[in-house]
Amino acid sequence: MESVLFSTLASSKDKQIGIATLNAEKSLNALSLEMVITLAAQLTRWQHDEQIAAVMIDSVGDKAFCAGGDVRALYQAQQQQPGRYVPLAQQFFEAEYRLDYQIHTFGKPVLVWGDGIVMGGGMGVLMGASHRVVTERSRLAMPEVTIGLYPDVGGTYFLSRMQGKTGLFLGLTAYNLTAADARYTGIANHFLASSEKQRLLHALTSITWGDNHSLNKQKLHDVLDELEVSSTEHVGKSRLKANQAIIENLMAGRLPDIVVRMQQLDSSEAWLQQARSSMLAGSPQSWLLAYAQCQLGREMSLAECFRFELGLSVNCCAIGDFCEGVRALLVDKDRMPKWAYGTEQLPPDEQLHALLKSPFAGNHPLADL
Repeated sequence: MESVLFSTLASSKDKQIGIATLNAEKSLNALSLEMVITLAAQLTRWQHDEQIAAVMIDSVGDKAFCAGGDVRALYQAQQQQPGRYVPLAQQFFEAEYRLDYQIHTFGKPVLVWGDGIVMGGGMGVLMGASHRVVTERSRLAMPEVTIGLYPDVGGTYFLSRMQGKTGLFLGLTAYNLTAADARYTGIANHFLASSEKQRLLHALTSITWGDNHSLNKQKLHDVLDELEVSSTEHVGKSRLKANQAIIENLMAGRLPDIVVRMQQLDSSEAWLQQARSSMLAGSPQSWLLAYAQCQLGREMSLAECFRFELGLSVNCCAIGDFCEGVRALLVDKDRMPKWAYGTEQLPPDEQLHALLKSPFAGNHPLADL
Protein backbone atom coordinates (compact mmCIF):
# COMPACT_ATOMS: atom_id res chain seq x y z
CA MET A 1 0.00 0.00 0.00
CA GLU A 2 1.33 3.41 -0.96
CA SER A 3 2.13 5.59 2.06
CA VAL A 4 1.26 8.76 0.16
CA LEU A 5 -1.40 8.91 -2.56
CA PHE A 6 -1.20 11.38 -5.43
CA SER A 7 -3.88 12.63 -7.77
CA THR A 8 -4.84 15.74 -9.70
CA LEU A 9 -8.00 17.79 -10.11
CA ALA A 10 -8.72 19.40 -13.47
CA SER A 11 -9.46 23.12 -13.42
CA SER A 12 -9.79 25.98 -15.87
CA LYS A 13 -7.32 26.98 -18.59
CA ASP A 14 -5.72 23.52 -18.61
CA LYS A 15 -4.53 24.05 -15.04
CA GLN A 16 -4.59 21.32 -12.41
CA ILE A 17 -4.45 21.03 -8.63
CA GLY A 18 -2.07 18.41 -7.25
CA ILE A 19 -3.48 16.43 -4.31
CA ALA A 20 -1.10 14.62 -1.94
CA THR A 21 -2.83 12.40 0.63
CA LEU A 22 -0.96 10.95 3.60
CA ASN A 23 -2.02 7.30 3.73
CA ALA A 24 -0.96 5.76 7.04
CA GLU A 25 -4.20 5.84 9.00
CA LYS A 26 -3.20 3.20 11.58
CA SER A 27 -0.26 5.34 12.74
CA LEU A 28 -2.36 8.53 12.55
CA ASN A 29 -0.44 9.41 9.38
CA ALA A 30 2.85 9.81 11.27
CA LEU A 31 5.63 10.64 8.82
CA SER A 32 8.03 7.82 8.01
CA LEU A 33 11.23 8.42 6.07
CA GLU A 34 9.61 6.80 3.03
CA MET A 35 6.64 9.17 3.24
CA VAL A 36 8.89 12.21 3.53
CA ILE A 37 11.05 11.22 0.55
CA THR A 38 8.04 10.27 -1.60
CA LEU A 39 6.17 13.49 -0.85
CA ALA A 40 9.22 15.68 -1.44
CA ALA A 41 9.90 14.04 -4.82
CA GLN A 42 6.32 14.57 -6.03
CA LEU A 43 6.28 18.16 -4.80
CA THR A 44 9.43 18.82 -6.82
CA ARG A 45 7.74 17.46 -9.95
CA TRP A 46 4.64 19.57 -9.33
CA GLN A 47 6.75 22.63 -8.59
CA HIS A 48 8.22 22.48 -12.08
CA ASP A 49 5.03 21.42 -13.88
CA GLU A 50 3.44 24.50 -15.45
CA GLN A 51 0.04 22.80 -15.50
CA ILE A 52 -0.02 22.48 -11.71
CA ALA A 53 -1.35 25.76 -10.33
CA ALA A 54 -1.67 24.76 -6.67
CA VAL A 55 -1.15 21.84 -4.32
CA MET A 56 -3.34 20.46 -1.51
CA ILE A 57 -1.99 18.14 1.18
CA ASP A 58 -4.53 16.14 3.16
CA SER A 59 -4.78 12.69 4.74
CA VAL A 60 -6.93 9.58 4.96
CA GLY A 61 -9.28 9.13 7.91
CA ASP A 62 -10.86 11.74 10.13
CA LYS A 63 -8.77 11.32 13.29
CA ALA A 64 -5.52 12.94 12.24
CA PHE A 65 -3.88 14.94 9.50
CA CYS A 66 -0.49 13.88 10.89
CA ALA A 67 0.35 13.00 14.49
CA GLY A 68 4.11 13.52 14.12
CA GLY A 69 7.14 11.65 12.89
CA ASP A 70 7.93 7.94 13.09
CA VAL A 71 10.12 8.29 16.17
CA ARG A 72 9.95 4.58 17.01
CA ALA A 73 12.18 3.80 14.03
CA LEU A 74 14.73 6.33 15.27
CA TYR A 75 14.55 4.85 18.76
CA GLN A 76 15.16 1.32 17.46
CA ALA A 77 18.13 2.44 15.35
CA GLN A 78 19.63 4.39 18.22
CA GLN A 79 19.29 1.40 20.56
CA GLN A 80 21.79 -0.45 18.40
CA GLN A 81 24.42 2.24 19.06
CA PRO A 82 23.62 3.94 22.37
CA GLY A 83 25.45 7.20 22.92
CA ARG A 84 26.65 7.37 19.32
CA TYR A 85 25.47 9.13 16.20
CA VAL A 86 23.45 6.87 13.92
CA PRO A 87 23.06 7.59 10.20
CA LEU A 88 19.27 7.11 10.25
CA ALA A 89 18.81 10.01 12.68
CA GLN A 90 20.58 12.45 10.38
CA GLN A 91 18.91 10.94 7.31
CA PHE A 92 15.40 11.23 8.73
CA PHE A 93 15.66 14.72 10.20
CA GLU A 94 17.52 16.07 7.17
CA ALA A 95 14.86 14.73 4.80
CA GLU A 96 12.04 16.02 7.02
CA TYR A 97 13.49 19.51 7.34
CA ARG A 98 14.19 19.67 3.60
CA LEU A 99 10.54 18.80 2.99
CA ASP A 100 9.35 21.48 5.41
CA TYR A 101 11.64 24.08 3.85
CA GLN A 102 10.47 23.05 0.38
CA ILE A 103 6.84 23.67 1.37
CA HIS A 104 7.72 27.03 2.95
CA THR A 105 9.47 28.15 -0.26
CA PHE A 106 7.28 26.34 -2.81
CA GLY A 107 6.14 29.49 -4.60
CA LYS A 108 2.83 28.09 -5.82
CA PRO A 109 -0.11 28.01 -3.40
CA VAL A 110 0.02 25.08 -0.97
CA LEU A 111 -3.11 24.28 1.04
CA VAL A 112 -2.94 21.92 4.01
CA TRP A 113 -6.19 20.44 5.30
CA GLY A 114 -5.33 20.29 9.01
CA ASP A 115 -8.30 18.25 10.20
CA GLY A 116 -8.01 16.20 13.40
CA ILE A 117 -4.69 15.74 15.19
CA VAL A 118 -1.84 17.91 13.91
CA MET A 119 1.28 17.45 16.00
CA GLY A 120 5.05 17.52 15.68
CA GLY A 121 5.96 16.61 12.11
CA GLY A 122 2.40 17.39 11.04
CA MET A 123 2.86 20.92 12.34
CA GLY A 124 6.02 21.21 10.26
CA VAL A 125 4.09 20.44 7.09
CA LEU A 126 1.19 22.70 8.07
CA MET A 127 3.36 25.68 8.94
CA GLY A 128 5.09 25.61 5.57
CA ALA A 129 1.85 25.99 3.67
CA SER A 130 0.60 29.31 2.34
CA HIS A 131 -2.99 28.30 3.17
CA ARG A 132 -3.39 26.53 6.52
CA VAL A 133 -6.93 25.29 7.12
CA VAL A 134 -8.17 23.91 10.45
CA THR A 135 -11.56 22.51 11.40
CA GLU A 136 -13.65 22.11 14.55
CA ARG A 137 -11.94 18.73 15.02
CA SER A 138 -8.40 20.08 14.85
CA ARG A 139 -6.13 19.57 17.85
CA LEU A 140 -2.67 20.97 17.31
CA ALA A 141 0.43 20.74 19.49
CA MET A 142 4.19 20.63 19.71
CA PRO A 143 4.44 17.85 22.34
CA GLU A 144 8.16 17.09 22.05
CA VAL A 145 8.87 17.99 25.68
CA THR A 146 7.11 14.72 26.60
CA ILE A 147 9.66 12.60 24.68
CA GLY A 148 12.86 14.45 25.49
CA LEU A 149 13.08 16.27 22.19
CA TYR A 150 12.14 19.94 21.56
CA PRO A 151 9.76 21.76 19.17
CA ASP A 152 11.60 21.14 15.90
CA VAL A 153 10.33 21.13 12.26
CA GLY A 154 10.81 24.90 12.14
CA GLY A 155 9.54 25.57 15.66
CA THR A 156 12.65 27.65 16.27
CA TYR A 157 11.32 30.01 13.61
CA PHE A 158 7.57 30.10 14.13
CA LEU A 159 7.34 29.75 17.92
CA SER A 160 9.81 32.59 18.51
CA ARG A 161 7.71 34.88 16.32
CA MET A 162 4.37 34.38 18.06
CA GLN A 163 2.81 37.13 20.14
CA GLY A 164 4.39 37.62 23.55
CA LYS A 165 5.41 34.42 25.31
CA THR A 166 2.85 32.24 23.54
CA GLY A 167 5.43 30.26 21.58
CA LEU A 168 7.45 29.51 24.69
CA PHE A 169 4.30 28.39 26.50
CA LEU A 170 3.43 26.01 23.65
CA GLY A 171 6.94 24.59 23.56
CA LEU A 172 7.24 24.02 27.30
CA THR A 173 3.75 22.70 28.02
CA ALA A 174 2.68 20.72 24.90
CA TYR A 175 -0.61 22.63 25.10
CA ASN A 176 -3.26 21.36 22.65
CA LEU A 177 -4.58 24.21 20.53
CA THR A 178 -8.12 24.33 19.23
CA ALA A 179 -8.96 25.80 15.84
CA ALA A 180 -9.65 29.16 17.49
CA ASP A 181 -6.25 29.05 19.22
CA ALA A 182 -4.60 28.18 15.93
CA ARG A 183 -6.22 31.17 14.23
CA TYR A 184 -5.21 33.47 17.10
CA THR A 185 -1.54 32.41 17.03
CA GLY A 186 -1.27 32.47 13.23
CA ILE A 187 -0.69 28.72 13.00
CA ALA A 188 -3.81 28.60 10.82
CA ASN A 189 -5.11 31.31 8.52
CA HIS A 190 -8.45 29.74 7.59
CA PHE A 191 -11.20 27.78 9.30
CA LEU A 192 -13.70 25.48 7.62
CA ALA A 193 -16.11 22.95 9.07
CA SER A 194 -14.88 19.39 8.50
CA SER A 195 -18.04 18.74 6.46
CA GLU A 196 -16.96 21.39 3.95
CA LYS A 197 -14.06 19.43 2.43
CA GLN A 198 -15.90 18.33 -0.71
CA ARG A 199 -17.20 21.84 -1.21
CA LEU A 200 -13.62 23.06 -0.94
CA LEU A 201 -12.40 20.59 -3.55
CA HIS A 202 -15.14 21.72 -5.91
CA ALA A 203 -14.22 25.37 -5.29
CA LEU A 204 -10.58 24.65 -6.15
CA THR A 205 -11.61 23.47 -9.61
CA SER A 206 -13.67 26.62 -10.22
CA ILE A 207 -10.83 29.08 -9.62
CA THR A 208 -9.49 30.76 -12.75
CA TRP A 209 -5.84 29.98 -12.18
CA GLY A 210 -3.11 31.87 -14.00
CA ASP A 211 0.68 31.77 -14.13
CA ASN A 212 1.27 34.41 -11.45
CA HIS A 213 1.79 32.59 -8.14
CA SER A 214 1.03 35.65 -6.02
CA LEU A 215 -2.28 36.23 -7.78
CA ASN A 216 -3.13 32.54 -7.48
CA LYS A 217 -2.50 32.69 -3.75
CA GLN A 218 -4.83 35.66 -3.43
CA LYS A 219 -7.52 33.91 -5.45
CA LEU A 220 -7.31 30.92 -3.14
CA HIS A 221 -7.44 33.17 -0.05
CA ASP A 222 -10.57 34.83 -1.45
CA VAL A 223 -12.28 31.49 -2.09
CA LEU A 224 -11.43 30.25 1.41
CA ASP A 225 -12.74 33.48 2.92
CA GLU A 226 -16.02 32.98 1.10
CA LEU A 227 -16.33 29.38 2.27
CA GLU A 228 -15.39 30.35 5.81
CA VAL A 229 -18.45 32.55 6.26
CA SER A 230 -20.72 29.51 6.61
CA SER A 231 -18.37 27.83 9.11
CA THR A 232 -17.61 30.58 11.62
CA GLU A 233 -20.26 29.47 14.10
CA HIS A 234 -18.18 26.34 14.77
CA VAL A 235 -14.83 27.99 15.48
CA GLY A 236 -15.41 28.98 19.12
CA LYS A 237 -13.24 31.31 21.19
CA SER A 238 -9.50 31.12 21.76
CA ARG A 239 -8.49 30.19 25.29
CA LEU A 240 -4.98 31.45 24.57
CA LYS A 241 -6.29 34.86 23.57
CA ALA A 242 -8.52 35.12 26.64
CA ASN A 243 -5.64 34.18 28.95
CA GLN A 244 -2.73 35.94 27.24
CA ALA A 245 -1.96 37.94 30.41
CA ILE A 246 -1.73 34.77 32.50
CA ILE A 247 0.60 33.19 29.94
CA GLU A 248 2.83 36.28 29.89
CA ASN A 249 3.14 36.18 33.66
CA LEU A 250 3.89 32.45 33.82
CA MET A 251 6.52 32.59 31.09
CA ALA A 252 8.26 35.81 32.17
CA GLY A 253 11.95 36.00 33.03
CA ARG A 254 14.64 33.35 33.22
CA LEU A 255 13.95 29.64 32.83
CA PRO A 256 14.59 28.77 36.51
CA ASP A 257 11.97 31.36 37.47
CA ILE A 258 9.49 29.89 35.01
CA VAL A 259 10.03 26.37 36.35
CA VAL A 260 9.44 27.49 39.96
CA ARG A 261 6.36 29.42 38.90
CA MET A 262 4.92 26.36 37.15
CA GLN A 263 5.76 24.12 40.10
CA GLN A 264 3.91 26.47 42.43
CA LEU A 265 0.98 27.07 40.09
CA ASP A 266 -2.34 26.57 41.83
CA SER A 267 -5.26 26.86 39.44
CA SER A 268 -8.74 25.42 39.18
CA GLU A 269 -8.54 25.75 35.37
CA ALA A 270 -8.24 22.25 33.83
CA TRP A 271 -6.25 23.49 30.83
CA LEU A 272 -3.66 25.15 33.08
CA GLN A 273 -3.44 22.07 35.27
CA GLN A 274 -2.79 19.99 32.16
CA ALA A 275 -0.17 22.45 30.90
CA ARG A 276 1.58 22.34 34.27
CA SER A 277 1.48 18.53 34.42
CA SER A 278 2.79 18.07 30.87
CA MET A 279 5.69 20.43 31.43
CA LEU A 280 6.74 19.05 34.80
CA ALA A 281 6.50 15.45 33.55
CA GLY A 282 8.65 16.37 30.56
CA SER A 283 12.41 16.42 30.13
CA PRO A 284 14.35 19.26 31.80
CA GLN A 285 16.72 19.08 28.83
CA SER A 286 13.73 19.85 26.62
CA TRP A 287 12.92 22.89 28.76
CA LEU A 288 16.43 24.21 28.18
CA LEU A 289 16.19 23.70 24.44
CA ALA A 290 12.70 25.18 24.05
CA TYR A 291 13.77 28.23 26.03
CA ALA A 292 16.96 28.61 23.98
CA GLN A 293 14.95 28.32 20.76
CA CYS A 294 12.70 31.22 21.65
CA GLN A 295 15.73 33.33 22.52
CA LEU A 296 17.81 32.48 19.46
CA GLY A 297 15.16 31.93 16.80
CA ARG A 298 14.06 35.55 16.50
CA GLU A 299 17.41 36.46 14.95
CA MET A 300 17.62 33.48 12.58
CA SER A 301 16.39 33.10 9.04
CA LEU A 302 14.19 30.13 8.21
CA ALA A 303 17.12 28.25 6.65
CA GLU A 304 19.33 29.00 9.66
CA CYS A 305 16.63 27.62 11.95
CA PHE A 306 16.50 24.32 10.08
CA ARG A 307 20.29 24.04 10.09
CA PHE A 308 20.31 24.72 13.83
CA GLU A 309 17.60 22.13 14.43
CA LEU A 310 19.30 19.37 12.44
CA GLY A 311 22.36 19.40 14.69
CA LEU A 312 20.20 19.69 17.77
CA SER A 313 17.96 16.76 16.80
CA VAL A 314 20.89 14.46 16.02
CA ASN A 315 22.41 15.38 19.39
CA CYS A 316 19.14 14.70 21.22
CA CYS A 317 19.07 11.18 19.77
CA ALA A 318 22.70 10.41 20.59
CA ILE A 319 23.33 12.11 23.92
CA GLY A 320 20.00 13.58 25.03
CA ASP A 321 16.78 12.33 26.61
CA PHE A 322 15.08 11.42 23.34
CA CYS A 323 15.46 7.62 23.48
CA GLU A 324 14.33 7.42 27.09
CA GLY A 325 11.33 9.62 26.34
CA VAL A 326 10.25 7.51 23.37
CA ARG A 327 10.75 4.33 25.39
CA ALA A 328 8.59 5.54 28.26
CA LEU A 329 5.79 7.06 26.19
CA LEU A 330 5.60 4.98 23.02
CA VAL A 331 7.54 1.70 23.40
CA ASP A 332 7.19 0.33 26.93
CA LYS A 333 4.43 2.85 27.63
CA ASP A 334 5.13 2.89 31.36
CA ARG A 335 5.07 6.70 31.34
CA MET A 336 7.93 6.70 33.85
CA PRO A 337 10.89 8.21 31.99
CA LYS A 338 14.20 8.35 33.80
CA TRP A 339 15.41 11.72 32.58
CA ALA A 340 19.12 12.49 32.75
CA TYR A 341 18.34 15.28 35.21
CA GLY A 342 15.54 15.50 37.75
CA THR A 343 13.01 18.28 37.78
CA GLU A 344 14.26 19.55 41.12
CA GLN A 345 17.31 21.03 39.39
CA LEU A 346 17.86 22.21 35.84
CA PRO A 347 20.66 20.54 33.85
CA PRO A 348 23.99 22.37 34.05
CA ASP A 349 25.13 24.77 31.34
CA GLU A 350 27.58 22.18 30.03
CA GLN A 351 24.67 19.92 29.07
CA LEU A 352 23.02 22.69 27.08
CA HIS A 353 26.30 23.54 25.38
CA ALA A 354 26.84 19.88 24.44
CA LEU A 355 23.39 19.64 22.87
CA LEU A 356 23.79 22.96 21.03
CA LYS A 357 27.23 22.09 19.65
CA SER A 358 27.06 21.17 15.96
CA PRO A 359 27.96 17.52 15.34
CA PHE A 360 28.87 18.26 11.74
CA ALA A 361 32.47 18.75 10.69
CA GLY A 362 33.00 20.80 7.55
CA ASN A 363 30.00 21.65 5.37
CA HIS A 364 26.59 21.46 7.02
CA PRO A 365 24.22 18.92 5.41
CA LEU A 366 21.65 21.69 4.93
CA ALA A 367 24.14 24.32 3.77
CA ASP A 368 22.34 24.55 0.39
CA LEU A 369 19.03 25.75 1.85
